[in-house]
Amino acid sequence: MKNKQPPRKLLPEVNRQIDVIRRRMDKIDARLVALLNERARCAQDIGELKDQVDMEVYQPSREIEVLAHVRDENLGPLNGDAITRLFERIIEEARRLERTPK
Repeated sequence: MKNKQPPRKLLPEVNRQIDVIRRRMDKIDARLVALLNERARCAQDIGELKDQVDMEVYQPSREIEVLAHVRDENLGPLNGDAITRLFERIIEEARRLERTPK
């Protein structure tokens, strides 16, 4: 990132463009939250089913499968390690929900 300031005449236009992009990001964030909560409800449903048959919540093979799948789906610009870190956290929260009754 450059440290020099843009010419003053460009600053209002740059700020306007930044605001437009930030509004897009806000909309994307809202969709992400909705999708994460939908995924969380799936985890709760799985947790209830596992509880019915006394199945362990933590399934290492499934976690490996999910992480491989999301890495394969990734087209960037986030790299595979970044996607893995994000989904490890998502999976951790899903596990917590699976352990907690609705």
